[in-house]
Amino acid sequence: MSASPEVARVALVGNPNCGKTALFNRLTGSRQKVANYAGVTVERKEGRVRTPLGRTLAVLDLPGAYSLHAASLDEAVTRDVVRGFYPGEPAPDLLVCVVDATNLRLHLRFVLELRELGRPMLVALNMMDAARRRGIAIDVEALERELGVPVVETVAVRHDGVHALLAQLEAIGDPTQQPRRRLPEGADPHAEVRRLLALAVRMPRRTAAIDDALDRWLLHPVIGLLVLALVMFLIFQAVYAWATPLMDAIEAGTAWLGAAVGAHLPDGPLRGLLVDGVIAGAGGVIVFLPQILILFAFILALEESGYLPRAAFLLDRGMAAAGLSGRSFIPLLSSFACAVPGIMSTRTIQDPRDRLATILVAPLMTCSARLPVYALLIGAFIPARSVAGFNLQGLVLFALYMAGILSALAMAWLMKRWRRDGREHALLLELPSYRLPHPRDLLIGLWERALIFLKRVGGIILALTILLWFLLNVPSGVPIEDTLAGRIGRWLAVVFAPLGFDWRISIALIPTMAAREVMVSSLATVYAVAAGSDEATERALEPLIAHDWSLATGIALLVWFVYAPHCISTLATIRRETHSWRQTAFAAGYLFLLAYVMAWLAYRIALALGAG
Repeated sequence: MSASPEVARVALVGNPNCGKTALFNRLTGSRQKVANYAGVTVERKEGRVRTPLGRTLAVLDLPGAYSLHAASLDEAVTRDVVRGFYPGEPAPDLLVCVVDATNLRLHLRFVLELRELGRPMLVALNMMDAARRRGIAIDVEALERELGVPVVETVAVRHDGVHALLAQLEAIGDPTQQPRRRLPEGADPHAEVRRLLALAVRMPRRTAAIDDALDRWLLHPVIGLLVLALVMFLIFQAVYAWATPLMDAIEAGTAWLGAAVGAHLPDGPLRGLLVDGVIAGAGGVIVFLPQILILFAFILALEESGYLPRAAFLLDRGMAAAGLSGRSFIPLLSSFACAVPGIMSTRTIQDPRDRLATILVAPLMTCSARLPVYALLIGAFIPARSVAGFNLQGLVLFALYMAGILSALAMAWLMKRWRRDGREHALLLELPSYRLPHPRDLLIGLWERALIFLKRVGGIILALTILLWFLLNVPSGVPIEDTLAGRIGRWLAVVFAPLGFDWRISIALIPTMAAREVMVSSLATVYAVAAGSDEATERALEPLIAHDWSLATGIALLVWFVYAPHCISTLATIRRETHSWRQTAFAAGYLFLLAYVMAWLAYRIALALGAG
């Protein structure tokens, strides 16, 4: 059903790279909510905006789409929402089609397609500042007349860049907002785009001079790869170098909170639950939030700058050697954040063999949930010193990420080797103009991801930590080895003993099937309960495990998490995307086997080198 006149619904829709999300951020600011569409993992963003005359509007940022003939789940969601067919989602009262003013040749095709729906709409010519810098002249009145819908200029990165759009939004519901033109039956939309460009747009050159200059270096087959490797290397150095002061502050705050709560509660189950379970467990994960946000900041900046599609193009030839295409790069890169959206984004890969191979190797990419575990183990076993001017801990983290990437490529090559049919699948990508990421958009993106991470800490991680604390305290009054958790851990230790894992590590591995970062909170809870005091909250967990474990065990556990069987949500996503329990079981099985074998090799080699 349609929204009430007091709160009209406005849907922002457009091609990827049109600046639509930046425009959404400018309109709504912090007044936005992020969730998922019902039944899928596609992100849903909605916010509120007040027009100059005081009208409140609900603004929906729809996933980027090139066409209403959906080739991906994102495009299918956008298609169904704009048509008013999406279950539980009211039809928008107005479509705002956002287009890149520097690339109308591509974006106008989607405008024509949306216009055919016959719904109220207007066109937002975004990035008009960049268009003027390039000498592009657009006759807005002529374009508006020919399209038959309002056309307004916007500059999403400027505070005053949305005034014209807000003025137009005041007129929602006005019959003049209805599209008045449609293409004749059988007309060629490409020919119509050419006609509109000839009539209303004057462009000195098709690409920007600065883009051509940068691409000569960044797309060079040798220099470009070296630059990409350098960028990735610097990211992982920064994860350690920049995050340390913030992590120290969070760790000190967690220790103070645990001591303060413990001082005001008598000895007993409640004190143990709050201090050893909740504070020690959740605090042991929150401390890694700065590192996760630094990693996300770089990924968001690279995405906003227009560099990521170029990296995909650059890596196409190398990935072809592994049986993949450059189109797999962005899903695999997305898996650095989480394998679930990475696997979902494989729907843009047309070749079903490439898509399946990408789905099955995406969990090998080092997701952000592994980062807290890596940080804990590296901090405990790798000294914080410089090697050739670089942070040694950052070098080890870079090596772990590279191990995941190279292993993913090797597994993709093996999976596709016996199914290769000799056909070549050309890579077609839009290379957007380079642009400086806007700090406002980066901060909003980081805030959203911080909230998602903290909700996980406050939800599933906290629940599992409390459950583990319960298992470690039942029956009460017995040594920790004789509790329910201790017995389960001793049974599992028989399986994991060849890897150097004791019962405490074994029991902490169980909750990681729900969320990998729970490993840290589980170890914090185990050591806090084992100490029988506040010791684990008052001291860092790193020196505790460094004292109790051998270096060989620490290395084996690091290697285990490079290949660790993925979380249940990832397995569920693989099942939903492949529609095959067989492929899901294969993914879980090969990852467990790979993790076990590689961790065993690492442990044995470390022992042979004297790290026992």
